[in-house]
Amino acid sequence: MELPRPRIGQSISELSTPLPLIDEEKLAANIARVQRYMDSHGLAFRPHIKTHKIPAIASQQVKAGAKGINCQKITEAEIFATAGFEDLLITFNILGSEKLERLAALNARISGLKVVADSETTVRGLSSAFSQARPLTVLVECDTGGGRCGVQSPEAAIALAETILTAPGLTFGGILTYPKADTEEAVQAFFAATLAGLAVRGIPCPIVSNGGTPSLFSAHKVTSATEHRAGTYVYNDRAMARSGHCSLNDCAMHILATVVSRPTEGRAILDAGSKALTSDLLGFADYGMIVDYPDAVISGLSEEHGTVDLSKVQGRRPEIGEKVRIIPNHTCVVSNLFDVMTFHRDGIVTRLQEVAARGLVW
Repeated sequence: MELPRPRIGQSISELSTPLPLIDEEKLAANIARVQRYMDSHGLAFRPHIKTHKIPAIASQQVKAGAKGINCQKITEAEIFATAGFEDLLITFNILGSEKLERLAALNARISGLKVVADSETTVRGLSSAFSQARPLTVLVECDTGGGRCGVQSPEAAIALAETILTAPGLTFGGILTYPKADTEEAVQAFFAATLAGLAVRGIPCPIVSNGGTPSLFSAHKVTSATEHRAGTYVYNDRAMARSGHCSLNDCAMHILATVVSRPTEGRAILDAGSKALTSDLLGFADYGMIVDYPDAVISGLSEEHGTVDLSKVQGRRPEIGEKVRIIPNHTCVVSNLFDVMTFHRDGIVTRLQEVAARGLVW
């Protein structure tokens, strides 16, 4: 049996919990704020859809001035291609015949598909699935200190670019990194050395792509970059506020939850557990901040229950049946926990949006 959904015009205080709420005004303000910054510094902006996974929000971002979008997996990109997006960058090494077949079919559907690679193995696999009749654009992913994927030096980036150039069915599109926050100097040094080496060899590098939300407003310090990618900024979360990227008041996503038990004076139990709140700590000691009770501590999660330590709350404490709003530690993960997002303005439901790319892991 399908559960009842929120209705347009309904007060959020009437909604069944747990569920995520998106504040329309804060969402629009976050989109506008970042796009203004990018425009003022002449940077193309490519939002990452991992945070929302919703074509309608990507359309808002593009309407505001974004040049294209960033996906992480082929299946995500397929959803957005079907929704009409053409300029898609997939920032993940794609390996295996099934994925390559899907990638080739996607490349045949849209005009602006781009992917990344950080090894000759990945490049050879991509080359085997594409032809000069419909080549695929490939960027070299560089590890500028983030410690995840990427070639380890400018020399390795140049060598892999040369491999892409000579690989049948592929076009060299540029270089890309996902760096640690606040490492703009190191990113710029890596990019500058790579670009100098490519120039000596007469190799054009159309795209120089930097990324990340936490130090997004320092993106202009990477003077070699042509574009910046970011995802979390669209909703923001507790971790972004801690990093100084935004304030807690800029967080567009709240999780609405209900107090279902008060076993002791110092403990409350919520109906939001790990199936509604991410278990990501991201350096915090608890699992989100209760907006109306900031001194309360969400100390533990099981699947259906959230345990709240009220010992530090002075004065009134939440009662059984009371609804509370929670700012999650990591908003992107919460998006993948729900089929539908409920949007509101001033506490009144404005729209419902299917999380179209939810659960698409390859």
